[in-house]
Amino acid sequence: MKKLFALITFIALTPITAWSAGGPSVALEQANIDLNNHAAIQRGAKYFVNYCMGCHSAKYVRYQLMEKVGLTTEQIKNNLIFDGGKVGGLMTNAMPEKDAAEWFGGPAPDLTLTSRIRGGEDWIYSYLKSFYTDPSRPMGVNNTVFKNVGMPNVLWELEGIKEPVYHYAVIHDGHTEKVFDHEEDAKNYIREHGKGYKLEKVVDHLEITRPGQLTSTEFDQVARDLATYLTYIAEPMKLERHSLGLWVILFLTVFTILAYMTKKEWWKAIH
Repeated sequence: MKKLFALITFIALTPITAWSAGGPSVALEQANIDLNNHAAIQRGAKYFVNYCMGCHSAKYVRYQLMEKVGLTTEQIKNNLIFDGGKVGGLMTNAMPEKDAAEWFGGPAPDLTLTSRIRGGEDWIYSYLKSFYTDPSRPMGVNNTVFKNVGMPNVLWELEGIKEPVYHYAVIHDGHTEKVFDHEEDAKNYIREHGKGYKLEKVVDHLEITRPGQLTSTEFDQVARDLATYLTYIAEPMKLERHSLGLWVILFLTVFTILAYMTKKEWWKAIH
C-alpha cells in the first residue's frame, strides 16, 4: 500500500517538478493582457501568421476560431490565410519536419498550448522581449528567459538589436556570494579566497544597440498582443469557464444557506 501511495504521489508531482526544473530563472515581466480585448487577439493573430507560422504551427486551432473575436470569414481569408487553406482548416505550416531538423536541430514545436505549458502569458511576453546577440549560438542570438534558445529572433526588425550587459557572480557552495561589474575584479576575489569558488557570467540587462522599426513602447504592444493571442488559443473557453464558475459558487452559496435552514427546521423539535 505504501508503495502504491508513493507511486501515485510521484506521478502527481512530476509535472510540477518538471516545470520547476525547466522554469524561468529570471523575473518575468507582467503582460497584463485582457482576453476581452478582441482587437488585441486579432492583432496577435496577424503577428503570429506573419512572423511565427513560417516555422511553428497551431495545429489544434482552426482559423475559424477568429470569428469568435470579431473577424468575418472574408477578413480571415484575406488577412490570415496565405497558402490556399480553408477558414475551417487547422493552422498548420508547410515546413517539412526533416528540413526543420536540419536547419534548427529539430522540428519547431507547435505553439497551441504554449501559454499553458510555460506557465502563462507573462512567460511569453518576457520571452519575446529577451532576445540578445550571442555569437556563440548557431542562430547568433540567445534569450535570458530561455537559455540557449534554438530559434532566431524573428522580431528583430521590429524591436531592434539588443546587446547583453554582463555582471560576474562569485559562486560558493551553490550560492552567489558577491557580484562584480568587471570580470577581473571577480577573478581577483576568487584568487584571494582560494578553492571552492567559481565564476559565473550572468546577463545583467539588455541594451538596444540598433533601433528597430518600432519604439520600445510599440514593440511592447506587439509582444503583449502575441501573448494575448497565444493565451486565447490555448484555452478559448477560459472566460466562459470563469463566468460559469461564479454562477456555480453562487449556486453553492444559496444551496448551503437553504440546506442549513432546512436542517434547523427539521431538527428544531429535538434541539
